[in-house]
Amino acid sequence: MSEEATKYTLVNRDLLRTLMQRTGTGKRTTTRQLAADIGIAHGTIGGLLTGAVQVVPESTAVDIAARIGVDLLILFVPVCRANPAPLAIVTEASTA
Repeated sequence: MSEEATKYTLVNRDLLRTLMQRTGTGKRTTTRQLAADIGIAHGTIGGLLTGAVQVVPESTAVDIAARIGVDLLILFVPVCRANPAPLAIVTEASTA
């Protein structure tokens, strides 16, 4: 993954906790089971639920949302700009 990959932040910890009680399959999932299902450390899920983890890579956010059974933007929002602002070009004429 490149350093410029999009990161996502959880919209609402309580929402994730609620959705874990009844996933898209209708079954409950635990922190450990959710983590195991998507191949990440269970501490990442626990950290999202407590607020200790603030951002996750896009792939993790996508996998969590898919496993829970909701669209990505129901649970997460990107934390970087979709269209970065162009760099300002400073010329000698504009600094005089």
